[in-house]
Amino acid sequence: MLIASIILALLAGGFAFMLWRGAEPGGIDDAYARIFGPPDLGSVDFEHLTRRSSPNDALACHPDICGDTQVDFVTPLYPVPGARLREIVRAVALEQPRTQLVYSARWEEEERFVVRSALMRYPDTVVARVYGAGPGQAMLGLYSRSQIGHSDLGANRARLERWLAAISDRVDAEEPTAD
Repeated sequence: MLIASIILALLAGGFAFMLWRGAEPGGIDDAYARIFGPPDLGSVDFEHLTRRSSPNDALACHPDICGDTQVDFVTPLYPVPGARLREIVRAVALEQPRTQLVYSARWEEEERFVVRSALMRYPDTVVARVYGAGPGQAMLGLYSRSQIGHSDLGANRARLERWLAAISDRVDAEEPTAD
């Protein structure tokens, strides 16, 4: 019993040490990458997206983009040019704690972010894609999904809700563009 307790204490101490090191070499981020693969889960095709069967993702999309796919939030037609909307989305994302830009494609109008949870540093991937919708207008698709676990306890949905509110506030503060 004593040996089992010592082994358990050593394992717990090792795990706590990895958590403490976080993103540093040998930290929990490295352990997650070795066990589960790279934290960036890659791009998605919003027009043909199939949602996960597990409750660990969230989708915000305009109906003209995602069609009949079930969304958590319907995004509006934003009254700003696509390039400006992309700048706003990037700024909002990078202001969030533990958020890192991991991919940016100018011609695809897509950016991907890895967001880590506060305590366990679980990685989630957020894909943001901007679609032009005519002069001075743009649409937005956001898809946030967890790499680890079956349920995210609503973390991805809450994240998109915060991001969308901040994006809307910034778009509303923009000067109207001349067509």
